[in-house]
Amino acid sequence: MTLYVNQFDYNLPENLIAQYPAEQRDASRLMVVDPQQQIVVSDHFSDIGKYFNDGDVLVVNNTRVIPARLLGHKESGGKIEVFLVRKLEQPGQCWVCLTKASKGPRVGNRLVLADGLRATVVATEEGGYRHVSFEYSGDFLALLDKIGKMPLPPYISREPEITDRERYQTTFASQPGAVAAPTAGLHFTPALLKNLRDKGVIICELTLHVGLGTFLPIRVEKVSEHKMHAEYYCVPEQTALEVNRAHDDGRRVIALGTTAARTLEYAADGCGRLPAGDGMADIFIYPGYNFKVVDALVTNFHLPKSTLLMLVSALAGKDFILSAYAQAVKEQYRFFSYGDCMFVCNRADDICSERCS
Repeated sequence: MTLYVNQFDYNLPENLIAQYPAEQRDASRLMVVDPQQQIVVSDHFSDIGKYFNDGDVLVVNNTRVIPARLLGHKESGGKIEVFLVRKLEQPGQCWVCLTKASKGPRVGNRLVLADGLRATVVATEEGGYRHVSFEYSGDFLALLDKIGKMPLPPYISREPEITDRERYQTTFASQPGAVAAPTAGLHFTPALLKNLRDKGVIICELTLHVGLGTFLPIRVEKVSEHKMHAEYYCVPEQTALEVNRAHDDGRRVIALGTTAARTLEYAADGCGRLPAGDGMADIFIYPGYNFKVVDALVTNFHLPKSTLLMLVSALAGKDFILSAYAQAVKEQYRFFSYGDCMFVCNRADDICSERCS
């Protein structure tokens, strides 16, 4: 059956788009959905532990958002903003970037950025991307922390503030490289993670450096014609071991966020075995996809007609998820990166069915 992008649209009042995070990380609301039983209930994120079983494996994305927005001017004159997208695999600091200026820089143009950081445009590629080589001394990431701005999503209609440096970052973020946060993880506190471990939940990490593809609109009508941007991922040995053991034992693998889900599904082989390793993931998951690894998903509420909403629909069913979203709108849930959260259970023997009935 042909799926069209417009089939994943829904009406969202602008006032429900969260502009700031909840006062406390775990103070968000939680919608628990069980597609097997067609059950939807509202709860508090701080109580998410009651929907976990002893032996569940929760896989989290430990990527760290870099302050990717750099302001400055072209050496020849004219203001410019440089947005770091992805580091190229070559010596030095050469990045794929997007630029914003009254007149886009050409190859060879020199840029003068904050704190005297200098750069040169060395190449261009399709889609308006430019390869920018930076001249610096010392630690480049430390320099970014000093002069860069956090890359808040475009639907947050304000400039980043000091508090965003902490709140637009998970408490377990350790691997710098993302230009967008794995936002489902923003709700977890160290205490909440400890409570899950005390309950017998095994928490494993992987890395997916989230790119701009998270926010780019789909420009085709047919879902199957969309192409995802590739993003760097790494699955450690211990994570692969725990995930494979869980499936051997019939225990659940729960992805914390769509980024963890995409990494697990991309890296797994045809039999659902997860190898350790790294690479570039470009998997596009939409209804009709058969999940090989992921049994359940913790995720935020996503934009209409987005690839993320399609992934959630693939796991739980398009009509059911859109119905749940309509209920979330009616009940005034907060949406997107700084908004509330959803727990999607996708196994008939789920504890979600027991807790929600």
